[in-house]
Amino acid sequence: MNDTPRDWSPVFRPACQVLGSSSLIGRVDPRARIVTAVGFSVVVALLVNHFPALAVALAVAVLGVVFARLSPPAVLHRLAVFNLFVLLLVVVLPLSTEGPPLLALGPIDFSQEGFLLAAQIALKGNAIILALMVLLGTIEVTVLGHALSHLRVPDKLAHLLLFTVRYLDVLHREYLRLAAAIKVRGFRPRMDRHTYRTYGYLVGMLLVRSFDRSERIVAAMKCRGFRGRFYLLDHFAFSRRDVPFCIVSGVVLLGLILLEVLAVVQ
Repeated sequence: MNDTPRDWSPVFRPACQVLGSSSLIGRVDPRARIVTAVGFSVVVALLVNHFPALAVALAVAVLGVVFARLSPPAVLHRLAVFNLFVLLLVVVLPLSTEGPPLLALGPIDFSQEGFLLAAQIALKGNAIILALMVLLGTIEVTVLGHALSHLRVPDKLAHLLLFTVRYLDVLHREYLRLAAAIKVRGFRPRMDRHTYRTYGYLVGMLLVRSFDRSERIVAAMKCRGFRGRFYLLDHFAFSRRDVPFCIVSGVVLLGLILLEVLAVVQ
């Protein structure tokens, strides 16, 4: 059986096929975008004393979405899961965080510090997710793996990323075949022991077939001379259009750090 996916299913389709990649940001060197994404995520995660700095970070991420020409429905869909988690934090953190009460419902007090902490998490999370979508979401997975190799990321991590993304779709189609097979045999899910046992067999068979598939893939790669690394035929090179991006990114990161330092000093 051929292991090459015929096409990407909607579940595992690369983000670059869902979002726009023909913008100015989409043509920037992937290495610069990876470094900027890591730097922005670290800086925003460390902002703890200044809400205006977090607001600026979120505004910059939103501007990046506009310049990258990302599809608004796709962006909102990817933010929905995180913001559902934030809504849970808005309820839980004010109850578990000490501080002056901001809202009282009978004997239950919701602390102001809890609301502020939930707001910080919401701003940080949305800013980081949007930045990653802008900077990394429009990079082909194979290009991302090669860019990580150029940045001297350990080969095993780059290979793990490439193989995981490549074969998730293969395993998904294998699961669909197994699910179709049990339905043809008259299986109808119910809340009973037979259903639980059937799903257990389904997961076990998927693991067995995945292990068997991995052995055949390793054997095929060894027959083709694989020795633990991919040799890159195309190499990245910085161009003039990468310079403004790097300058703007550096100014934004330094500005966020300066805002945080000023907040600490005051």
